[in-house]
Amino acid sequence: MTATLITNIGELTTNVAASDDPCGTLRDAAVLIEGSRIAWAGPAASAPVVEQMVDAAGRAVLPGFVDSHTHLVFGGDRADEFAARMAGQPYAAGGIRTTVAATRAASDDELRRRLAGFVAELHAQGTTTFEIKTGYGLTVHDEARLARLAAEVTPEVTFLGAHVVAAEYADARDEYVELVAGPMLAACAPHAKWVDVFCETGAFTAAESRQVLEAGMTRGLVPRVHGNQLGPGDGVRLAVSLGAASVDHCTYLSDDDVAALAGSSTVATLLPGVEFSTRHPYPDARRLIDAGVTLALASDCNPGTSFTSSMPLMIALAVREMGMTVPEAVWAATAGGAVALRRDDIGHLAPGARADLVVLDAPSRTHLAYRPGVPLVHAVYKDGARL
Repeated sequence: MTATLITNIGELTTNVAASDDPCGTLRDAAVLIEGSRIAWAGPAASAPVVEQMVDAAGRAVLPGFVDSHTHLVFGGDRADEFAARMAGQPYAAGGIRTTVAATRAASDDELRRRLAGFVAELHAQGTTTFEIKTGYGLTVHDEARLARLAAEVTPEVTFLGAHVVAAEYADARDEYVELVAGPMLAACAPHAKWVDVFCETGAFTAAESRQVLEAGMTRGLVPRVHGNQLGPGDGVRLAVSLGAASVDHCTYLSDDDVAALAGSSTVATLLPGVEFSTRHPYPDARRLIDAGVTLALASDCNPGTSFTSSMPLMIALAVREMGMTVPEAVWAATAGGAVALRRDDIGHLAPGARADLVVLDAPSRTHLAYRPGVPLVHAVYKDGARL
């Protein structure tokens, strides 16, 4: 088994909590990789002797980013919609149908090539684990092919047939919900791990959302929820009541919503790229952290409301706009994302974890927020191999 020691690390973020430091920060550190796993991490002076060594030259090293919310399989774009929003037109959920039309018209090979480009973007920016949702097909055939294509590049596939009501069912909502919870779910479940629903004004009611999520659960899928994005609503409490892995957006929360999250295992996944793109207010991360809620940060990369794949940008926005410290934001973008995906093998650099890590061209993780927009990723390792 090949062993590689990355040594002379200026700042190592292990995410192995120590006293008051949830990031488990080590200085003048080293990490030993054996095969696809972390074998050891600690002071460079105490590192095991191995033949293959990499000098980090004082750079910072941290776990690979875990992006637990993306929509990467789609056709077309919505640049005109973005320009209109920037000119003052408000965002509404119905814009998804534009992408649905373009996605239905695209071939598998076209979608696959575009997806490969997005995966390359993610890796180049330090993301080593990512989730992908369906939701831009909205027919049994198209949702199934999106799930199948997503499964070619990640094990974290989410069935999101309940993204919006398909246009052809505009006057038959009940029929569409039955389609999603029945034949569409059956076609997608073999390729998926998660089931999600957009529980929001303009999308699906709490009752409709529950019907779809419970149907997914009967097929062994674990629920996730888009909730409380456009205004107060039932998404958070629905997610908690079903034991969902995460509820994503959480922009508009009542005190009861916060209390429900704090008393549950459901992660609040915040998506600041959406607020950047839609000009909605940013979520109050400080309020959630102070209440004891577990947070994740994710990109929500999609063509309508957050067309960015940059987790470093999410960290910078969380620190600048959402009341998070740099350590809190980095933890949420790594370990928090792992919790949202219910994974214990990623998001940290303890022995036994996957050797997914990022070497920054900077002496500390603070530079991720301090130098926004600058390409700071020097090297990325996935399962022990440099990408």
